[in-house]
Amino acid sequence: MTNPIQDEALHIANKTFSSRLMLGTGKYRSFQEAKRSIELSGCEILTVAVRRAQTSKVDSIAQLLSEFDWSKLWLMPNTAGCQTAEDAVRLAFIGREITKNLQYNDNRFIKLEVIPDPKYLMPDSIGTVTAAEYLTQKNFDVLPYISADLILAKQLEELGCATVMPLGSPIGSGQGLKNIYNIKLLIENARVPVIVDAGIGSPSQAAEAMEIGAGGVLVNTAIARAQNSLAMAYGMRLGVMAGRTSYLAGKVNTSLVAQPSSPLMGILE
Repeated sequence: MTNPIQDEALHIANKTFSSRLMLGTGKYRSFQEAKRSIELSGCEILTVAVRRAQTSKVDSIAQLLSEFDWSKLWLMPNTAGCQTAEDAVRLAFIGREITKNLQYNDNRFIKLEVIPDPKYLMPDSIGTVTAAEYLTQKNFDVLPYISADLILAKQLEELGCATVMPLGSPIGSGQGLKNIYNIKLLIENARVPVIVDAGIGSPSQAAEAMEIGAGGVLVNTAIARAQNSLAMAYGMRLGVMAGRTSYLAGKVNTSLVAQPSSPLMGILE
């Protein structure tokens, strides 16, 4: 069946993607489960923590990097685990070398995370701006993980960041969009894609993010820790597609009163 909705590709920096679902690579029970889940999700962008990619003994990352067909996937290194801007900048350059080793010629993506808070994993806005300013000057395509703060998002956009990535709710919590109003503000005012990152726990929550106009969502824990990761990966794929289609179709306006769906003409008084 032909899709009646004509949609444009997702544009990030100088790259285009047909899938609007991005996946993380941690927390899976096995490499084979991770690989099959990623395939079923239909995603085109994978993010890998540089700290984990530096060792061959953690979560089979070395196997992940060596066995995937990177001509069909786009690697986005991330600076997870960094508590300072300086640490994040250092890892960003290591991430760039990882992409070069995979024979990328033009991959400048870095998912920027500066998180000094070990309990709630909330991002450091000042540290993120500091690192983003330096990395954009060094020709990185920076995708910063941030709180849903409109002013911060505009500042990062002005610095030249390729996206902004507000959290829906705390990382790994599965709570969904707890700050949906602020995320809507970001979407309405952004000139770069807004990717909802963190907190998505189900396909319906992914669809909700896409229905308000998000450019995409990034999911990890919800798939990796699901009882059936393969089924959840496929469900997320469908949820993102459904939400995006709903956004493009234009949902009916909400009403405080009932609206009859059948005509009133011909009803006997």
